[in-house]
Amino acid sequence: MNQIVKDPDLDSPLTPEEAGQSYVRGPRSSPGPSSVLGLPTLSVALLTGGDDKSYAVGLASALVAKGVSLDFIGSNKVDAPELHDMPLINFLNLRGDQRENVNFGKKMRRILAYYGRLLRYAAGARPPIFHILWNNKFELFDRVFLMLYYRLLGRKIVLTAHNVNAAKRDSRDSFLNRVSLQIQYGLTDHIFVHTEQMKRDLTTDFGISESKISVIPFGINNTSPKTDITTGQAKERLGVRSDDKTALFFGQIAPYKGLEYLVSAFSEAAKKNRGYRLIIAGKVKKGHADYWGKIQREIAASEIPSQIVERIEHIPDEETELYFKGADVLIVPYTQIAQSGVPFLAYSFGLPVIATDVGSLREDIVEGKTGYICRPRDSFDLARAINRYFDSDLFSDLEKRRSQIKQYANERHSWEKVAAITASVYFRLLEC
Repeated sequence: MNQIVKDPDLDSPLTPEEAGQSYVRGPRSSPGPSSVLGLPTLSVALLTGGDDKSYAVGLASALVAKGVSLDFIGSNKVDAPELHDMPLINFLNLRGDQRENVNFGKKMRRILAYYGRLLRYAAGARPPIFHILWNNKFELFDRVFLMLYYRLLGRKIVLTAHNVNAAKRDSRDSFLNRVSLQIQYGLTDHIFVHTEQMKRDLTTDFGISESKISVIPFGINNTSPKTDITTGQAKERLGVRSDDKTALFFGQIAPYKGLEYLVSAFSEAAKKNRGYRLIIAGKVKKGHADYWGKIQREIAASEIPSQIVERIEHIPDEETELYFKGADVLIVPYTQIAQSGVPFLAYSFGLPVIATDVGSLREDIVEGKTGYICRPRDSFDLARAINRYFDSDLFSDLEKRRSQIKQYANERHSWEKVAAITASVYFRLLEC
């Protein structure tokens, strides 16, 4: 019988063999079968960076259905029952605990241990393709040294670029940032992006050949738990009345999200209707406490502070449903972004979206059917869109429209479509 040992940064016990090799939670399965349901299989390492559970799990589930065998490189944060139930997924918990409420020394030991495990895994890994969904904590190391290491090991590298240049979006771009991005994109065999504009940005800003880029939909979030809680029950738990007209801002708070324009617009719109409510739900992104402080002062100085509900904290997956069922509309007031997963999360609950006309947000909204578009950085136009929505048939017939919105999203942003494009790229790379 194997002796069981415990790693301080993981939830589950490890055998001595696992402690010396890779950190595995749940049943360890090999890429094993050469086919599933008659489909040929191939083996891929899916490097999640230990983040974005909904995207990583959604993609993994769809790829397995296509006969792709996965080494899923994750963390406690992205762990999910389905990762242990599907025979073609080998869940490797290399990152373990990512909780932030630990001292600096422990964080550093944890990160260094993770990189050590990752390097050791890569050296002996069976999959010929490494698919990077997200980089890790040290962007420069990941973009340059890890990429060179993977290439020296002879791996084919696939990258999903959820943001072509996030630092530019956040107004903190630099020469080193651009050079490291250039190196990562150049060393990658194939890049997935979510919009045609992102593809153009890669070709014009970084000189990447169009043949190396595929545009894939942003898969709809289907991992957030859903129960039979009603809209009225959700509103009650959020502290708003059942007849309140409730708007939702959801996600991390940072300057590019344009929250100040929403607060200003809502203050103007709510003057005419005391039944309006705004819920702000999400934590402040690191380094932007002053930005949120300024917004808080604006709320306090407004005429309607009692109509704004603040939940300034990380919203766990099991509570997500509460906010999207308790809201009557999601508002996305971003000032600059290529693509966002939040509207698709709203659509998965049948919730309409009011969004600014930035990036590709317009492409995902059907006016009067799934939501409305307004001008960015324009509080007046956003206030007009809020009033227009609450006066519309879309709002008055919302309970009937929810199923139509869900169907629209599932047809356009299904994981099956994402996996079909992704798997075809995998097979093509192995033929090269």
